[in-house]
Amino acid sequence: MAPASGAAAIPRPPKLTDDYARGRRDGLRLALQILGEEEAKWAALLGESRSWRTNQIREVRQKTLQVAQTRLRTALNRLTPKDDPAAIEEIAAALSELGL
Repeated sequence: MAPASGAAAIPRPPKLTDDYARGRRDGLRLALQILGEEEAKWAALLGESRSWRTNQIREVRQKTLQVAQTRLRTALNRLTPKDDPAAIEEIAAALSELGL
């Protein structure tokens, strides 16, 4: 349906280049790695304090980091092109760099 006279058309976002999309995926992978390291730090501290409140805060913080990791993985999966052999190789290389 055409816009009414005088109404401005909604502009479409520009087409993303392959380099830009690869950079976005790399950024998400880096964020996942940082969150993974942060979660490991808090996992080591769980139950170490004599204060129940401190232990509870640490558990909440660790769960928050786990949820953030899940959301980033979902975003990364949505940005990853399907059925593209180059993307599959790119993902395999990135995972091997992370040690996964």
